[in-house]
Amino acid sequence: MASVDYGRTCSNFARMVEVGRVVVLSYGSDTGKLAVIVDIVDHNRVLVDGPTTGVVRQAIGLKRVTLTPLVLKKLPRAVRTSTLRKVIEAQNLSEQWAKTAWAKKIAARETRKSLSDFDRFKVMRLKKQVRNVINVEVAKLKKQK
Repeated sequence: MASVDYGRTCSNFARMVEVGRVVVLSYGSDTGKLAVIVDIVDHNRVLVDGPTTGVVRQAIGLKRVTLTPLVLKKLPRAVRTSTLRKVIEAQNLSEQWAKTAWAKKIAARETRKSLSDFDRFKVMRLKKQVRNVINVEVAKLKKQK
């Protein structure tokens, strides 16, 4: 019989449900807002709180949140909202989130959504100009060969 080492398990998952994990709410009136896991209720629900984003402390199902790669370090279980606010501000959570590619994609999507018809036309013209410059340079390089 083969021996199995249960102490070392190779996990394919990078984001674990843990106290201090930052989540994005994906359902309800708070959709798109950031919150922090404060406590784990059971294997399906967690207690989240988002004092800086306006998310009230609530138990929410894990199917209704998306785990982010951000984790607040040294956050005790069931921390109070005021203490959580201080930890979030001390660790610059909003700046860390703004630096992620995920947040940048959301911001770009919102910017594109807010463009008027004329703004979309200007973007199209600029893309054409860039494409033209690139094609001219490629043609020059091909001609040199």
